[in-house]
Amino acid sequence: MKALVTGASGFLGGALVRRLLRDGDYKVAILARASSNLRDLYEVIDQVEIITGDLTDQISLQRATEGVDVVFHSAARVDDRGTRAQFVAENVTATENLLRAAARNGASRFVFISSPSALMDRDGGDQVDIDESVPYPSRYLNLYSESKAAAERLVLASNTEQFTTCALRPRAIWGAGDRSGPIVRLLGRAAEGTLPDLSYGKQVYASLCHVENIAEACVLAARSEKVGGKAYFIADAERTDVWGFLGEVATGLGYPKPTRQPNPRVLNTVVAAIETLWRIPFVATRWSPPLSRYVVALMTRTATYDTSAAARDFGYQPIVDRESGLAGFLAWLETQGGVVALTEKI
Repeated sequence: MKALVTGASGFLGGALVRRLLRDGDYKVAILARASSNLRDLYEVIDQVEIITGDLTDQISLQRATEGVDVVFHSAARVDDRGTRAQFVAENVTATENLLRAAARNGASRFVFISSPSALMDRDGGDQVDIDESVPYPSRYLNLYSESKAAAERLVLASNTEQFTTCALRPRAIWGAGDRSGPIVRLLGRAAEGTLPDLSYGKQVYASLCHVENIAEACVLAARSEKVGGKAYFIADAERTDVWGFLGEVATGLGYPKPTRQPNPRVLNTVVAAIETLWRIPFVATRWSPPLSRYVVALMTRTATYDTSAAARDFGYQPIVDRESGLAGFLAWLETQGGVVALTEKI
């Protein structure tokens, strides 16, 4: 069996490549730009077929999918930086072209890494223990959410008897090896003393997802006969008190807990002004906004997920618990010189 992994230079993609090679069930190919930094694959790079190309180039996709049985598509534009055209090109059109190339070249499976953000309504509130019956919103929080939802729809609609497609929805993937994810960024701001407390006294819960847990889900979903045309929430076993967790980890690293609470009206005014400014292409293509409606929603809305469908259809169970995952993450941080040294490179 041969697998193609996109986004292999990233956190999840790299972890998935290492998992597939460790299992020994697949020959692994990756699609990577010539400029991609593959440092986290250094120990296994001699076992990987590297196909130089780009997701926006159809010739690259045709070449990358030749002889492939399973595609794991984790590459995406993920932050708030970028124009609508960029998000559509990299998250929607690229996925559509990759689907077409994979099916044309005879691949039998396509596992898409989606996001629960695809279901977050711009004006919505908490989502407590929701399952896959929740519909897509009428208004999205940002271009990332909108484009991930559009790509997910394309993936699910492409399912056929010969070409099984599915989408997995992990949130806030974390763990050892995470160089730029939400947990790392928040801890970096805590270290700087610039992270505000947006809880306003409310407990905000989230279903986070350790990187080894979503890698496990990818492998299991690729083997299942029950996943065709379906999306699944994937999460850790524990529900996380977001601000309690951040405070605990920050304290353990020697940083103060976030306590500064901005005035909500002032915060909303600032966010609106920033979003207006970031509609200017010159700005949007060069810098990530310092704050956005999306980030505020992630930090102030409870979002927990029912993973029973994944357990039922492909036997998903988390293989890493929070305690051991956190210990591994903190040990890895030390090898990188700490969170401050790590976030200076973002």
